[in-house]
Amino acid sequence: MRSIIGASRRRRCALTCIGLVALCQWLLLPAAAADLTIAAQFFPAAETLTVDAPGGSPPSAPIRDRDGHTVGYAFSTRDVSGSVGYAGRPLDIVAAVTSDGIVAGAIIVAHEEPILVIGIPREALAAYVAAFRGFDVWKGSLRAAGGSANGPRGVAGASVTSAVIRDAIVRSARAVLRGRSVTAESTGKPRIQRENSRRSSWPALVDEGSLRRLTLTRGDAARLLGTADAEPDKVFIDLWLALATPSAVGESLLGQRDYEHEVARLGPDDDLILIAASGLYSFKGTDWRRTGVFERIEIIQADKTLRLRADDHLRIDRLHAAGTPELREIGLFRIARASGFDATAPFRLDLVLARATPSPAPSPVVSLDYRVPALYVDQPAGATAPPVAAAPKVDSPAAQEGAAAAIPLWQDSWWARQFEIAVLVVMLGVLTIVLIFQDAFVAHGRLYRAFRIGFLLLTFGFLGMYANAQLSVVNVITFVHALLSGFRWELFLLDPLVFLLWSFVAVSLLFLGRGVFCGWLCPFGALQELLNKLARRLGIKQIEIPFGLHERLWMIKYVVFLGILAVSLNSILSAFKLAEVEPFKTAITLKFLRDWPFIGYALALLVAGLFVERLFCRYLCPLGAALAIPARMRMFEWLKRYRECGSECQVCARRCTVQAIHPLGQINPNECIYCLQCQANYFDRDVCWHLKKREERRRPRPVATTGAMAAPTSAKGADDAA
Repeated sequence: MRSIIGASRRRRCALTCIGLVALCQWLLLPAAAADLTIAAQFFPAAETLTVDAPGGSPPSAPIRDRDGHTVGYAFSTRDVSGSVGYAGRPLDIVAAVTSDGIVAGAIIVAHEEPILVIGIPREALAAYVAAFRGFDVWKGSLRAAGGSANGPRGVAGASVTSAVIRDAIVRSARAVLRGRSVTAESTGKPRIQRENSRRSSWPALVDEGSLRRLTLTRGDAARLLGTADAEPDKVFIDLWLALATPSAVGESLLGQRDYEHEVARLGPDDDLILIAASGLYSFKGTDWRRTGVFERIEIIQADKTLRLRADDHLRIDRLHAAGTPELREIGLFRIARASGFDATAPFRLDLVLARATPSPAPSPVVSLDYRVPALYVDQPAGATAPPVAAAPKVDSPAAQEGAAAAIPLWQDSWWARQFEIAVLVVMLGVLTIVLIFQDAFVAHGRLYRAFRIGFLLLTFGFLGMYANAQLSVVNVITFVHALLSGFRWELFLLDPLVFLLWSFVAVSLLFLGRGVFCGWLCPFGALQELLNKLARRLGIKQIEIPFGLHERLWMIKYVVFLGILAVSLNSILSAFKLAEVEPFKTAITLKFLRDWPFIGYALALLVAGLFVERLFCRYLCPLGAALAIPARMRMFEWLKRYRECGSECQVCARRCTVQAIHPLGQINPNECIYCLQCQANYFDRDVCWHLKKREERRRPRPVATTGAMAAPTSAKGADDAA
């Protein structure tokens, strides 16, 4: 019998494993290739155009007229840049770009973005993508008259997804143009690689030869200038030089945000040169502010001398590469292709040592030779790569440490939302202090109540209505699918506020349970509680649900969550539709700018919450259920109870915001929202039955008196009086 049962169990385990493998394989199936022939519609006389088969690296399809002339290139953002949406699922846009960098048109062909499944009209999304027609991918603006200086505005209520779409179109178009228009094969000349996903530290850039150094001591400078120096061993200037045109070098040094900003202002073949230094001597000097020309530095290449001008000078405050030394000054300079500069050929930087006093003798010059490493140069077919001064050291610890994936779009989002991030960090810091020192805090009842009202107002007003930082069960589903189909941190970093909130929630789940988010940081939950408090002030009678029925209604939200999760394994789009049981998108994200059925549903929940406090949180919220499941592993139980709680006193149970206290006195941590109201009662002498009885026991008892004098009638009476 045991062997039969064991075999049955093994068969069930085997079938379960097979099912899981099949599920993972289904989730990892590649998306079907997009039809690029639809890009012909973006051009006039579309019926006369032909679209070739995709080819090249990155893949794109030339669009030709009747005479065979190329009028543009069609591409899929999914094929070129691997674009994915905020949900971590494929986001594919078919677009076409002309040879001079103008987007001829774009259309979205596939997406599974939660915010766009239900809530955002399809027409709004289509209009936003189509508005990129006429967008100059090099200058980052619309070339058409009357266009926005920065291009199409994002879709209202979907700012993160809008940024993802913009980034996918612009990055992919630039990659196609660089791969098609100015390849080494088409020009017959070497060219600089401007698309590279590698990121390096400062030591790694030095190892591979991308950064060159010239160190001059004060003694060396004194000999060249014909003077004397009392401290000859100290550094006169420590000069660094780099060609920042290759994206792997430029993004490593400048950071993606600044690099992309500067590249957008360059022509397709222009270059960037970075010069930085520390020490006593300034390579910039001060005369350039008056003359417009940097007199102390110049670029020499063969018989050409390039004077660096103030118009081409870009101010950089700091460098981002790990291990960057302390630098006194940094200069980034644009070098136009029209100047004749060839970034693939050797060149040198000449530094003029200016004299302290005027002299008829010429100023001495020191030079720093430079050649870009061969790994950043594409050679024509059949050509031999020129020798390089320093080969990259792949096995170098510094190089291994510096090699990483290029910074994605998320960095721009974090820079753009510095104010919101700062406010949220302060909020989370204050809340953390309150939770750690909760006993001392809630002991001051008035302070606690005022603070809670103020914090809920800030959560609803700032996090919800201003910053749209409302967590949702959609985030949980997205996280689960990311684990199954290839986890990528950058997808979750796209929205900095949501990322910070989830990080805080994860830590609070581990220590205190799910209630910290639900009770303090959920904008819709805050709105429900604030409206209910207002209703109580107005005298609206509350409906008390019997505890037996109440605890059976708890299971609804767990069933809803498990249903959404199960459906998502077959169709994530269907799961997102089921997630509309949450009114968060309607009330918070879209601010009631939706169709009437959604508005009516959200308003019905809020009206019901006037009579039953936090009705939605108690019985329907799938996010609360999702957080309650892992929260069972919490480490601490900081909520205090007296032995009389539940047996002789029901005050806390009646006043609990979500009725999470059992009539016998136990607190259900899966339902508790950690509002600390029961802890405020715990220390309140006017509310807590235990504290009242203790005060009565300490208070002297009245004794019998004879005449005008009062005295104990016995020794026992004296003891009682004492």
